[in-house]
Amino acid sequence: MTRTFITSGPGLPNWSNPISHAVVVDKLCFVSGQLSVNEQGVYVPGSILEEATRAFQNVFAALTAAGFDKSEIAYIDIAFADLSQLGEVNALYMALFPEGKRPARTVYEAARLPFDGKVKIVATAAKD
Repeated sequence: MTRTFITSGPGLPNWSNPISHAVVVDKLCFVSGQLSVNEQGVYVPGSILEEATRAFQNVFAALTAAGFDKSEIAYIDIAFADLSQLGEVNALYMALFPEGKRPARTVYEAARLPFDGKVKIVATAAKD
């Protein structure tokens, strides 16, 4: 079993946190929870749609740095500060992932997210 730790890459936040953006284990890529954070590692507050868009961009950047593509995402976990905003993120989700090829997904409301953010997205991708 081989492991590759993705700690930096184009478009990824420059974290001071002690984490990897993603870890590749053989043909699987596990992307850490991504927030609305810019490349300088600064949280960027916004509407739920703005924060979710930036979080998905960070997920996709982590996948790219790991040699994966968004079409290889098998599972997504979305934590909300306020689950009543699910509808807005569902619209984005449907635009990002075509019908019939949408990853399995879990959504839930968290008591509190880092930076008091509105959304955090985790993903797992798999190569054939």
